[in-house]
Amino acid sequence: MSTETDAASQADAATATDAVTDADETEASEPKESKTAAGKTAAGKPKAGRTEAGETESPPTSGKMIRPWRILAIALAVGLIAAGILAFTERQRDASPSANRALVDAPATAKAVGDVSNALVKIFSYEHGDVAATEKAAAELLEGKAADDYRALFAQVKQQAPAHRLTLTTRVVRAGVSRMSGDTAHLLVFLDQVSTRNGKPAGGTAAAQLAVTARLHDGHWRITEIRSS
Repeated sequence: MSTETDAASQADAATATDAVTDADETEASEPKESKTAAGKTAAGKPKAGRTEAGETESPPTSGKMIRPWRILAIALAVGLIAAGILAFTERQRDASPSANRALVDAPATAKAVGDVSNALVKIFSYEHGDVAATEKAAAELLEGKAADDYRALFAQVKQQAPAHRLTLTTRVVRAGVSRMSGDTAHLLVFLDQVSTRNGKPAGGTAAAQLAVTARLHDGHWRITEIRSS
């Protein structure tokens, strides 16, 4: 009896020990599984603004952001295109026959060419014995910048012409109006000039090409600017 009792006691103790061990193992494994499940949940559904590593994540955007400098570049390009179109339109309008009378008004064009040609012959021709006549003609035929420039130039002629018996003869070879608008005309004039010194030819014929601006005043064209071209 004693042996059977001891065997039964040992069996019960072993069973109890196994039960305790299983319970301990179960308790030890449950937190891990729970933690793992929690980890999966956190990985599967991270909180807004956080990554799995705990770093801040930028909110998603629906499209590409346009940088301010790109907006400025686009606005500048549009402005330049608009300015170019406007300038082209102005040039086309100015070049139209209705804007340039030289293309449609033959009498006015001929009048401008005649007045300017005669004026250039008078102001660029002089005799050493009567430079005053040339100076007087210039005062009547020139105005504005042309008059100012001519006075400065002719001051030297008045000193040198009598001393060296200088003469200058000018003739117009060709003249044409490039543009006429309102009371203003722009002409291109080709001249030939022959000079003498002490009664002898001073070189050959000299050619000159002038861009002339003239203004209509009291029915006559007066020269306002002369430029070499």
